[in-house]
Amino acid sequence: MLEITSSQRAKLRGMAMNLQPGAQMGKNGITDAFLQMLDEQLEARELVKINVLRTADMRPRDILSELAERLNAAPVQAVGYKITLFRPSKREGVEHIKI
Repeated sequence: MLEITSSQRAKLRGMAMNLQPGAQMGKNGITDAFLQMLDEQLEARELVKINVLRTADMRPRDILSELAERLNAAPVQAVGYKITLFRPSKREGVEHIKI
């Protein structure tokens, strides 16, 4: 799991306020296809917000922790049923988020 400081996390939380969810997670849980989609989104955008549907069988905070661990990303926040992840992109040509 990627580690970030509390001040970096605060800056990312502010940036995530206006971000629309790029994915939804429901009763199917964390599948390989879902992980692949999030991996691609993190490479393209670095900061991704996910809407956790109420049909999901895990709590949003638990989902955030597991996704961060499996994607080597930093958990930014879990507010209600919205969670946010951050991971710096390795791609060239991507506008990198300065934290």
